[in-house]
Amino acid sequence: MSQKLLKEAFISNLNGTSVLEISIGLTLAPLCIACRGLLLILYYLHNGTALHSRKYHLLLDFTVLVAPFVIICTVLSPVFPLLPITVGAICVGLFYKIYNQRNCCIRTPLKQIVHDFLKTNLEPNYIPSITVFRVYINILTAINILAVDFPQYPRRYAKTENYGTGAMDFGVGAFIFGNALVCPEVRQKPSMVQSKFSCLAKQVLSVWPLVLLGLGRLISVKSVEYHEHFSEYGVHWNFFFTLAVVRLTASLVLTLFPANKSWIVGMFLAVFYQLILDTTHLKMFVLYGSDGKDTRVGFLNANREGVFSLLGYLAIYMASVQVGLYLLKRRTLVKDWIEVICFFLLTTFILFLFLYMSQVYIDPVSRRIANLSFCIWTVAQCLTFFIWFLVTDLILVFTKLLVNGSRVPCCWNFTQPPNTNTKHELEPTSIKRKGLSICIINAIDRNQLVFFLLANVMTGIVNMTLDTIHSNTPFTLFVLHLYMFTNCLFMYTLHAKNITLKWW
Repeated sequence: MSQKLLKEAFISNLNGTSVLEISIGLTLAPLCIACRGLLLILYYLHNGTALHSRKYHLLLDFTVLVAPFVIICTVLSPVFPLLPITVGAICVGLFYKIYNQRNCCIRTPLKQIVHDFLKTNLEPNYIPSITVFRVYINILTAINILAVDFPQYPRRYAKTENYGTGAMDFGVGAFIFGNALVCPEVRQKPSMVQSKFSCLAKQVLSVWPLVLLGLGRLISVKSVEYHEHFSEYGVHWNFFFTLAVVRLTASLVLTLFPANKSWIVGMFLAVFYQLILDTTHLKMFVLYGSDGKDTRVGFLNANREGVFSLLGYLAIYMASVQVGLYLLKRRTLVKDWIEVICFFLLTTFILFLFLYMSQVYIDPVSRRIANLSFCIWTVAQCLTFFIWFLVTDLILVFTKLLVNGSRVPCCWNFTQPPNTNTKHELEPTSIKRKGLSICIINAIDRNQLVFFLLANVMTGIVNMTLDTIHSNTPFTLFVLHLYMFTNCLFMYTLHAKNITLKWW
């Protein structure tokens, strides 16, 4: 068997893992964010100044925010809960040390501190959880698309063939969800009077880079005979095309329906698509082709997964638009964001209940056809992931309340001193933003599409130069860490030089 066929077989016919395992694994990202933040606060508490060295910031961010995911996707996968538990224990220890050595609210009872915390005013126009959520989806995607080609990567995390919930299946849906959170329809201020068709025209212009990237990937993959898994999107289709079509179609739909009713549109699309799958031969066509033998003759047969899954991804996108609009409502107090967390917890509970009913009585989760169960699972899992980041942000805000003058990248800042006996140091927003520029999260956020493209290019280079499926563990860890460090260093350098690679 040729190397190309061997690699294709290596990532095919997989069944995924449990929803519970993916949910537990996703707790690691917010725990890492909390650990990094607590370390920086403790450093400030001991030294009286923030960590300014760019070199040490990069090493700290990579070690705490990126490296653990390379490990959990390889050597620690058999005992995957061990790492989140360990990082969580470290966070508890760090918080306990900071609380005991705090330089603020020293004689204030804990009840009063909590009371002041709930009334703390936060920066209203910046929601760090959205940034961190979108960046982490990119980071996890970058790790997984290369790690899946190594034998140390658990096959249960890879994309499933027909049905199942794999970590990479979640990543695909989460990418759509994250894009919609910051789409123009969400970010447009109510006071701005702008034609809906003007927004649509802007979206038409903004998606052409995705189309070009899709064409570039198609040509390059075919020209070098790179290994492909056709049941992901088809023979000619790829995820860049899916992103472009979904964004453009969503903008068209939102010219016809109000954005604040997008969840109804999303629900209708998901249910309508499922009805078509169940009442026609469409499901069998997508899974097995027009002749039932997985034929790939003709454009629709060749790309049936990519074409028909668009309806499911569009439903996810519309649901995320509703989430984005809800998040961007003006809130300033900590207690307001606790109410948001409670609302999201209730929503996720209902969604997971619907997911159970959908899997039992309708259809199991299928990323390949993007059915109703997949849409519900993606939205529920994304909201759960987002809730963890919100909780982490509030924990860091509470800790900063205890240490006067501390700063944490990609964390909420106070907009006015809380009503306590001790005044907290405040800075103008422009100064704070400048002080927080040294951060991998901000660096990747600035050029997210470039990071995604770079990860895809480097994945191709590694696969064409190395025999990944016969690599031993030390070599695999070395390659994956070097690959991620190179990606992060490139983005970090662009950010440090104030370069944004966006020309559209």
